[in-house]
Amino acid sequence: MNFLAHIYLSGDEPLVKIGNFVADSIRGKKYLSYPVQFQNGVILHRAIDTFTDAHPTVRLSTKKLHKNYHHYSSVIVDIFYDHFLAKNWDRYSDIPLSEFVADFYDLLREHYDILPLNTKKMMPYMISDNWLLNYASIEGISRVLNGMNRRTNNRSKMNFAVNELEEYYEEFQEEFYSFFEELRTYSAHKLQSLQKETDFN
Repeated sequence: MNFLAHIYLSGDEPLVKIGNFVADSIRGKKYLSYPVQFQNGVILHRAIDTFTDAHPTVRLSTKKLHKNYHHYSSVIVDIFYDHFLAKNWDRYSDIPLSEFVADFYDLLREHYDILPLNTKKMMPYMISDNWLLNYASIEGISRVLNGMNRRTNNRSKMNFAVNELEEYYEEFQEEFYSFFEELRTYSAHKLQSLQKETDFN
């Protein structure tokens, strides 16, 4: 899953959200030097990624992209799924997306000191271009894909994947709905387990 889903699935604990959001920037066991709730966020992120990568519904989505984008297909599906989460936000939260996103940006500012360096570098662009809110539109997703393609020196051709998004839009959306219900349940149980371990220790 991509940024918005990871943040959403983190529950209400601020440091779990931060840890989940930055987890890809923290290698191996380096997360153990952070506060325990931050650690829980990293562990949750890794569990979500493992669950997602192995899920048959997600594989249905990536299969539609594999011919043109090969190993980048899973990255693209992550971005597509964030689009469907943002677009259908009212199904999953009583808090308006704009408010949820603004609160998260405030959270990043409040915890700036513990953010990994590459997150600190990315943060101004993310906030000024309001990535999380703009996931809700196809135009916003197109900008994200263009940015990702530039970071691969135009090798991935991900900028063209918006064509498949539009062609298979309903299929992708139904696959997202089906998968995300299972992921929400899985993530809630995983988070509950992590918090019990935290409370016990």
